[in-house]
Amino acid sequence: MTDDPRAEPALIAPTTRLHHAWLAARDDWGPGVHEDGFGLHPSDEVDSAPGFAAWVARLTDGPGSVCRWIVEGDRVLGGIALRLGPADHVRAFGHLGYGIRPSARGRGLATWALGRMLVEAGSLGLTEVLLVCEDHNTASVKTIERNGGAFDGVQSTDLGRLRRYLITLR
Repeated sequence: MTDDPRAEPALIAPTTRLHHAWLAARDDWGPGVHEDGFGLHPSDEVDSAPGFAAWVARLTDGPGSVCRWIVEGDRVLGGIALRLGPADHVRAFGHLGYGIRPSARGRGLATWALGRMLVEAGSLGLTEVLLVCEDHNTASVKTIERNGGAFDGVQSTDLGRLRRYLITLR
């Protein structure tokens, strides 16, 4: 793993090469499946090399989303996913989900990554994207608003109160 202070953040497709680095990011979050942006399901087994490879294959080969990891050198800092379907899933959770590991927060990485994924969404033909975050998640609210998010209301769901934002793509 590289701890080069000159390393620049990058968005990359998920890769098995960073298995141990991804596990370190997960450990930074602590127990539970709550790393939004990684597309991790409760049934995914990511500790073993074969399980991790199967999960990465699902992320990179499956239709319906574009997943990217936020990395710096060989360190996984977070993940971001552009959801392209199905429509009911997008309506519930938004087009984009992202998460930054706790030790890398406060550096503007989510704002940076969201801006780059909005460009990718536009290149895929989307003209507007929906973003959803927990009502009390001030950091996500700021990230979304810095990228042009227009508040579209609060919705009560099984997951709690969720703020909805729309971003029109140019």
